[in-house]
Amino acid sequence: MTFTEIADSVLDAIGRTPVVRLKRLAPVGGANVFVKLEYFNPTGSYKDRMALAMIEGAEARGALRPGMRVVEYTGGSTGSSLAMICAVKGYAFVPLSSDAFAREKIQTMQAFGADVQIVPSEGGKVTPGLFDRFRERIAVLQNEPETFWTDQFHNTDALNGYREIGVELLNQIGAVDLFCGAVGTAGMLVGVSRALKASGSRARIVALEPASSPVLTTGRSGAHRVEGTAPGFVPPHLTLSDYDEARAIDEEEARAMARRLAKEEGIFAGISTGLNVVAAIQCAAELGSGHNIATVAVDTGLKYLNGDLFADGAAS
Repeated sequence: MTFTEIADSVLDAIGRTPVVRLKRLAPVGGANVFVKLEYFNPTGSYKDRMALAMIEGAEARGALRPGMRVVEYTGGSTGSSLAMICAVKGYAFVPLSSDAFAREKIQTMQAFGADVQIVPSEGGKVTPGLFDRFRERIAVLQNEPETFWTDQFHNTDALNGYREIGVELLNQIGAVDLFCGAVGTAGMLVGVSRALKASGSRARIVALEPASSPVLTTGRSGAHRVEGTAPGFVPPHLTLSDYDEARAIDEEEARAMARRLAKEEGIFAGISTGLNVVAAIQCAAELGSGHNIATVAVDTGLKYLNGDLFADGAAS
């Protein structure tokens, strides 16, 4: 659909997000840097694409039926997306989340009617131990009657939702020479990679992670504060055939870039978007003019206003 059409449901408003070319932050003499504004999705995140694909895939298989309950563990963006879709479709939703994630995301899930259960973090940071506790709790919930676990780290329906980002990028900017994106479940990077390859594109695919938890680049996990990324293990969706290179990006550089994106480009997004753009700018300087680099603005900066990312006195 287009913006001139009337949607039958908010679910029809998912996808078809705009792309902008960086002007002030792009390196002089470097490649074009395009950012797909995924915060135009209904909950302000590209996770809407994944959540819809997982729910509708389960419905099509008969794994999810009216009257059942949906469960998932989540940093909040997936949970917000699932909460919205479950609200529209009439499913109860029980997400597991944590105090390591933005309070706004938890409040968003609750606003959609979700019964949020909080799993405590270690010092407010995302750690491998937190994901161990998530898995222990979800193992109990998923075995309760009339329950469907979306299992975002293993659910291949997610890739179908994300592949549309790649299809849309090709339609919007034409040739893509390099695509980079932060890895959490890796669904977005893999979905885009496979869409580009299926079209015949020879785009280089670069997987990104915070340098504070460089599992892909060094095999070492660690605590970090880049929500939605680096769970402390190589995500099952990610195979070596899906990407060409992995890069670790300094977390403080990502935070500074998120602030610069707002102040210099008018792109108001979170820390993982800052990480994506730091890498895209690095790659643009390396490739040089005449090339196109694409990445995504993962979610809206409105989800981070209660934290310290955009707080008064934050370094620019």
